[in-house]
Amino acid sequence: MISSLDELLRSMNPLLHEGEFVFCAAETPPADAIATFREDEGLTVVISRRRADELHLPYSYVAAWITLTVHSDLNAVGFLAAITRALAQAGLSCNVIAALFHDHLFVPYEKRHEAMEALRLTGELGPESLHRELEPRIPVP
Repeated sequence: MISSLDELLRSMNPLLHEGEFVFCAAETPPADAIATFREDEGLTVVISRRRADELHLPYSYVAAWITLTVHSDLNAVGFLAAITRALAQAGLSCNVIAALFHDHLFVPYEKRHEAMEALRLTGELGPESLHRELEPRIPVP
């Protein structure tokens, strides 16, 4: 496991999974769910869009799934902050699932290549990426 921010950023090696993924509410998690999380309001499942359509589960957010393949330490400080900052700077939303071995990012499907480029640049810059100014990419009314 790696806890050094510099090493984490430089060796994150993001992997873009094939397909579209969605977050749905379900009473019972399908066996092929990628992730589940129980909240007071109900069970959230992350599954492929194809599977959600087969099960007639409603969704509103279609995402690409990116795994940061570096084996990050759950005690590491600043890693996900740097990642989400880079994506925010690129004007991208991001939903994160931190698992035992890797961190998983769900970004808007149509912006998946932009997300991969933002992650590549962050990996190249390492901790220096934290010093870039955030410039909103979305016009403020």
